Amino acid sequence: MAKPTSPLPPQPIDAAHKAPENACDTHVHLLGGPDEFPLFDGRTEDPAQSYAAYLADYKAQLAALGITRGVVVQSIFYGLDNTVTVQAVRDLGHGFKGIGLLPDGADAAALDQFVEWNLKGVRLNYVHGGVLTWDGAKAMAPMLADRDMHIQMLMHADQHMEGLADDVRALPVPVVFDHIGWPDLSLGPDHPGFQALCRALADGDAYVKLSGLYRLCDAPYTQADAHVAALVAANPERCLWGSDWPHIMLNGAQMPQTTDLWQTFLRAVPDAATRNTILVDNPARLYGFST
Repeated sequence: MAKPTSPLPPQPIDAAHKAPENACDTHVHLLGGPDEFPLFDGRTEDPAQSYAAYLADYKAQLAALGITRGVVVQSIFYGLDNTVTVQAVRDLGHGFKGIGLLPDGADAAALDQFVEWNLKGVRLNYVHGGVLTWDGAKAMAPMLADRDMHIQMLMHADQHMEGLADDVRALPVPVVFDHIGWPDLSLGPDHPGFQALCRALADGDAYVKLSGLYRLCDAPYTQADAHVAALVAANPERCLWGSDWPHIMLNGAQMPQTTDLWQTFLRAVPDAATRNTILVDNPARLYGFST
């Protein structure tokens, strides 16, 4: 079992560089210890803190950035037990939604329960494995569409996107790809797999989260600038921003300072109107946030 690492405390940001009103962090995990929430036997590490500590630290993170909306994504730490994510969405209150885990063959009743819990989609993980397959997600898609929900997916664009593209185009729901499609940056943004992701955005079939850059390169993350720019150029109305806080399962990556990741976003997207589209308008449309 890997040794858990606590997230770094936020650094102050001057008022001119804080998030616009109603900005959303679309990718965060809330965690708690085994005495609070049952952990999945297949996890690779344990939570580093109590649920109360994570909740307090994340609220401090939000305050530092000036962000008032968020999306809590179920971690594989808990497998199919979505309790911690449901609790976090409730505790964070107005302006927060969730993404949960379901297995292949989940029925309409399970999705109705997700709606009750304020969860807006199901997550599929091609990188670390998980409980939902691509075939299972495709079979579930019509029921997701009926409930204004979507599929969220972690994959490697250079390995997977060309094979997924036709299915993504045909689905009745959007697919939200995490961590800029987790590409091999050394292959460049013109790689066919990454270009297939850009086309999915351009065609309006998918969204991508401008998140997880610290998993792909070292600070100050300039190696990812060309890929981020290509995604934004493809369709800014299909881009989202996420902190990926508290940065679990580092697998050798350096624990990032979230405010550094925020500054990277500001550098990569210098236009204020485009930032507002990515931070406010797109998540409001996708997750159903009201003013």
